[in-house]
Amino acid sequence: MIHGYTLGLLHHLVGWMLYPVLAGLALCLFALLWETGITLNEKFGGLRTLQSVESMVFERYAATRLERVDLLARSGPVLGLMGTLIPLGPGLAALSDGHIDQLATAMTVAFDTTVVGLFIGLIGYMLGRVRRRWYETQLMDIEQREYDVAATE
Repeated sequence: MIHGYTLGLLHHLVGWMLYPVLAGLALCLFALLWETGITLNEKFGGLRTLQSVESMVFERYAATRLERVDLLARSGPVLGLMGTLIPLGPGLAALSDGHIDQLATAMTVAFDTTVVGLFIGLIGYMLGRVRRRWYETQLMDIEQREYDVAATE
């Protein structure tokens, strides 16, 4: 008897998780657009303004920027997978009752969330790789400048 209640409670709990997952995907999409804008700003001159800072300051700046895109690269696919699996349970249950239209809706949500999650992960990964290369080059330039200044003193 407890076993049936536990499974029913678990089923309802998982069903309620779909909306936070969808909200999380929407938030990740917004953050991805934000990070893309920051990356474009850095490409077209934003990094040049940071040439005069110390290497430690720049390292903190770079670490913060990279953490955010790394989080997007990892969380997007996880949320997409959750958005895939959550509607499949009710969809398959609807299929057993002969409700093909409910299964079709569940499959549509499942595939859409997968695609959105993978898109977020792909773009987040690409932004992270490009930024790492830019930041490493910038950091080497800053360190070379610091070395040159120290050598002249």
